[in-house]
Amino acid sequence: MPTQSSLPAPEGGENEFVKVIYNLVTNIPVSSEPPNSDPHLRTKALISAACLKSAAYSGTLALPPGPLGMITILPDLMGIWHIQRQLVADVAACYGKRAVLNRELMFYCLFRHGAAVLMRDIVTRLGERLLVKRVALRFFQQTLQKLGVRITQRLIGRTISRWIPLIGAAGIAGYAYYDTGCVGKTAVDTFSRDIDIAEHPDTGSKPSKPKSRRRKKKPSKSNKV
Repeated sequence: MPTQSSLPAPEGGENEFVKVIYNLVTNIPVSSEPPNSDPHLRTKALISAACLKSAAYSGTLALPPGPLGMITILPDLMGIWHIQRQLVADVAACYGKRAVLNRELMFYCLFRHGAAVLMRDIVTRLGERLLVKRVALRFFQQTLQKLGVRITQRLIGRTISRWIPLIGAAGIAGYAYYDTGCVGKTAVDTFSRDIDIAEHPDTGSKPSKPKSRRRKKKPSKSNKV
């Protein structure tokens, strides 16, 4: 899938999951969906198709049992994320909001349903509007690290399911369907609203306040004795 240019990957000792998720949310896919006169109906069809695709993909990769199935866990996770990422881009395009889709909104749509607490400092709901804050890179990396812990916990469940032939695969397919549906629901709820982007430098430094000019005090006249 063609993608637009991304920001440089974070440096340092972040684990592989952090780097993978960072690249996932900063490389925004190109969507071929035009703005739709009835975006609710069109996005409903897009979500349904993405859910079925995710279930088929995840369920198929989960069929090999035991040690062989362990090899497919990461490709399974990455494949589902790419399907969901494209879904978010398509929903945004349907609502005519493709231009405002940035890494913060992609991150929010992909992971809000599983980590709502982590999103409070990124997206704020103001009545029927959404305020999206372009957070500092350091803060973004720290949030990804916290999310990485939750994803690792989810992987443990997938590992256990790989040891249960057929039943485990059906459960994994069902979860992929549900998870993709949650992403689609968040995307529709997001892009059907008015969105304000709070722009500030990516370094996270707040704009400096203009220095107030202080009037020089005139030296007080001392009383002569």
